Amino acid sequence: MSDVKKQIDFMGKRKIAAALSILFVLVSLGSLAFKGLVFGLDFTGGTLVEVEYQTAPNLNEVRTQLTSAGYEKLTVQNFGADTAVLVRLAQGFSDTVGDEVLTVLKTGGVDVSLKRAEFVGAQVGEELREQGGLGLLFALGIVMVYVAMRFQLKFSFGAVVALAHDVIITLGIFSLLSWDFDLTVLAALLAVIGYSLNDTIVVSDRVRENFRKMRKGSSEEIINVSLNQTLSRTIVTSLTTLLVLVALYVFGGEMINGFSKALLIGVLVGTYSSIYVAGNVLLALGVSREDLVVPVKEDVEGEELEELP
Repeated sequence: MSDVKKQIDFMGKRKIAAALSILFVLVSLGSLAFKGLVFGLDFTGGTLVEVEYQTAPNLNEVRTQLTSAGYEKLTVQNFGADTAVLVRLAQGFSDTVGDEVLTVLKTGGVDVSLKRAEFVGAQVGEELREQGGLGLLFALGIVMVYVAMRFQLKFSFGAVVALAHDVIITLGIFSLLSWDFDLTVLAALLAVIGYSLNDTIVVSDRVRENFRKMRKGSSEEIINVSLNQTLSRTIVTSLTTLLVLVALYVFGGEMINGFSKALLIGVLVGTYSSIYVAGNVLLALGVSREDLVVPVKEDVEGEELEELP
């Protein structure tokens, strides 16, 4: 096992990594419990105001106008055409809210007209929160069943713990920094689950292969070898994904700002968890060569035949 010693000893630092992960998860859970998430208008409800400009406006300037007028929590986006703008406000609906917004937007003689103003109730938000939470739990359940069928139950626990770790820390950061949590962020969390799962499965596949190929070495050494063998692939995948997400964050605009932030955090945490968390859980559960040995059976003449995997 001289080759093993020349490689990065990831599992040698597993106790430090476990302590950091537990700390981050506890802080995230504490923030979620006591501070909670700042739900966006998709979940809380609010007022929708649609206006039509004669020429395409600068959305940042529209947002600045409304913020200066005292509308603190809002989103501004194009709606269909470049000249159509949809403003979503956190405040409750009133008969005059459309005219009030229009008055603010007409400052400076801008030619703009009101198309509609309506209220989206909080009941819709409650249903979205419930369905979104159920969607996340369902995704984790499906992952657990899939990994258990493809690999082994211990790998299934490792994968689910790693995915839950990624989701909780991402949510915790949104809670700690009071960032808006809307449907785009929920979609990003589901994407994080898919991304992290893919990375974890690649590592798990190599771990299983090495447990069957390597005749010497402890479980810790075999997992280390597997992590080193997949490290270059993990780094390249993460870096290329992060480049795209940074571009989305910088140039994507307000509507996908939360989406890109959640994915940036999720990819970084997911890369870490695919190296440390899943492998750490496998060692904690006592994974061994016997867990992954190819089963054998006897033929009718009493000779042992090895089943194909």
